[in-house]
Amino acid sequence: MNPIENRFKRDLAKGEPQFGLWAALADAYVTEVLATAGFDWLLIDNEHAPNDVRSTLAQLQAMSAYASHPVVRPVKSDTAIIKQLLDIGVQTLLLPMIDTAEDAREAVAATRYPPEGVRGVGSALARASRWNRVPGYLNTAANELCVLVQVETVKGLANLRSIADVDGVDGVFFGPADLSASMGLLGKPGAPEVREAIRKGIQIVRQRGKAAGVLAADREFAQEYIEAGATFVAVGTDTGLLSAAASQLAASYKGSDTVANSERGGY
Repeated sequence: MNPIENRFKRDLAKGEPQFGLWAALADAYVTEVLATAGFDWLLIDNEHAPNDVRSTLAQLQAMSAYASHPVVRPVKSDTAIIKQLLDIGVQTLLLPMIDTAEDAREAVAATRYPPEGVRGVGSALARASRWNRVPGYLNTAANELCVLVQVETVKGLANLRSIADVDGVDGVFFGPADLSASMGLLGKPGAPEVREAIRKGIQIVRQRGKAAGVLAADREFAQEYIEAGATFVAVGTDTGLLSAAASQLAASYKGSDTVANSERGGY
């Protein structure tokens, strides 16, 4: 059996824009529907959605027949959690709340087998190696893993250059909601100060030779970030799409606008 290639990682390295959607409904059937829509990647969220290892596995299996690439965000950047996700076949991780270069180094180490890292060896039990049917998996696995770290605090921004310089970090993702809170602008991810900080951050990351990403459900803000150099952009969420479409349909019959107002700019 041939190694399972990570085309998403290769495309990011080429600087080709990759457009994604947040999958937060935590259901394999829904995620499979999303996988047919044409997005380059889908984010299976374990941090703010009710996912666990088994529901994540089901979604990976549901997506396997389609071109959309699964990116998985654990509830936190933790060695044990990362080990479980890698073993079920996750190839691209989005690791939250990375504030320092040491945080980033620990995250990378969790994805590497010894002696380069601390990932536990259990490939005979793992979907990732197709239960040891992928020849040389232990020695080549890291080549197909993509480590994306989230910078979403003022402290993280202050350490951005050193975070981006960590060997093994493939990209840095900016979280507008948490960043706005850290900046004293809770609930205002689209505030001008937040957007300016993200645009500058994107430029710094790209200058360090790494991919830069952001979540921007607002098209105007997404375009700002793309022009600043963002190469992987989540342009919406499944929860947002469903909620808006349902509200609009109800309003079209009930004669009133029931669409909830939300702060522009991201989550």
